Amino acid sequence: MSQALQTNEIEAARERLGDVRRQVTRVYIGDGAAVELMLVSLLARGHVLLEGVPGVAKTTLVKAFAVTLGCSVRRIQFTPDLLPADIVGTYVLSPRDGTFSLRSGPIFANVVLADEINRAPAKTQSALLEAMQERQVTIEGDRFELPDPFFVLATQNPIDLEGTYTLPEAQIDRFLVRVPMGYPSPRDEIAMLKTHGVIAPEPQVVLSATDVLQLQSIAARVHVEDDIFEYAVALTTFTRSHSRVVLGASPRASLALLRAAKSHAVLAGRAYVTPDDVRFVAGPVLAHRLILAPEHEADLRARDAVVDEALGRVGYRKVPRPVG
Repeated sequence: MSQALQTNEIEAARERLGDVRRQVTRVYIGDGAAVELMLVSLLARGHVLLEGVPGVAKTTLVKAFAVTLGCSVRRIQFTPDLLPADIVGTYVLSPRDGTFSLRSGPIFANVVLADEINRAPAKTQSALLEAMQERQVTIEGDRFELPDPFFVLATQNPIDLEGTYTLPEAQIDRFLVRVPMGYPSPRDEIAMLKTHGVIAPEPQVVLSATDVLQLQSIAARVHVEDDIFEYAVALTTFTRSHSRVVLGASPRASLALLRAAKSHAVLAGRAYVTPDDVRFVAGPVLAHRLILAPEHEADLRARDAVVDEALGRVGYRKVPRPVG
């Protein structure tokens, strides 16, 4: 009976997430994997980093995705002169009564759109660390909880473009997935011109904050067999001993890999994780967390190649079966 109930929950969740996907793809025309990974991150309570050159619809995608969730949304345009207080807020003095009151920053929202996040220096980036990891901020020694759910959708330009800063390793590690976005195919670009040439479509709200929390709860209860745990740890362990890697995937990366795999299982309509779920999310979850030896840093594909090698050399033979 419990398995039937769980199956019903999974199917209902899959339908709701399908509604989100349909609304987003009305506006964003391009690689469907990017939308899939954003849904994975939503279910896994993780943050998303989209990377690509200007003009490939990164901001269009995150804005459309945020609208469909029916949550509070705030946007931060990162610039070199942005201060940490501009993100988290600060206490201001009221001249009338001589007291200080909190002027909260845009971080106090369910969905925070961090546009061109690597246009600001490391001092400003540090304002996001506590928020992304602990879902709280500390202002002048006072701790404030952030809304639940809390979800950062960040975009960044490739680091070799003028006016960009490299994100600190600690902050990179807080993003559940990194989603590379390239140029669309000619067919997609033609469809984009036809769709946005006159009046751009608007996505509809299909969820609420309560719905998002329920979906996240379903994803957290997806079954994982011991062999899958061992497979995930074997993949992250492989990266730690690779000759091209100075610092491999951490235990936090192993946790992120399992959370993302469970979320992908929900999107596939299953109440249990398979090796294919792990393999689908391995690259987006692990590659950006690896720190390579200096002689390999210039190779843009080097991190992905390490993860691909791990997937090719770490085997998994047992076929998981539904829990009954």
